[in-house]
Amino acid sequence: MQDDTSSKLLDPLIALERLLHQPAVRADAAAVERLLHPQFREFGRSGRSYSRAAMLELLAAEDPADTSIEVVSQDFALQMLGDNAALLTYRSAHRSPDGHLSRPSWRSSIWRLEALGWQMIFHQGTATAAF
Repeated sequence: MQDDTSSKLLDPLIALERLLHQPAVRADAAAVERLLHPQFREFGRSGRSYSRAAMLELLAAEDPADTSIEVVSQDFALQMLGDNAALLTYRSAHRSPDGHLSRPSWRSSIWRLEALGWQMIFHQGTATAAF
């Protein structure tokens, strides 16, 4: 059962997380900089580790017009880690235009409330069985 604070934050943090799934947002360096904390770190599904600078570089190389893959996400849960930090977990996959799902993953993100608003400070993707 979620407490009142996490219940109020679940939908806004899901919306922020899903922004990072959108090609147009991923291509907008200023938008990504607002969403990713300066100390951001990711442990990717691939097993690689990424800094904020590395992630900004990778996202800048993506083609925002390429809509051949859609990120789908579901089963979100939120756990408060303090007054200004929250852990968001969920499952995701890539959906191709023919509807095929690939790259199923468990995802976890730590969001921290800063002067600019909620920023992701940590993200991890872990490969999992199809869902």
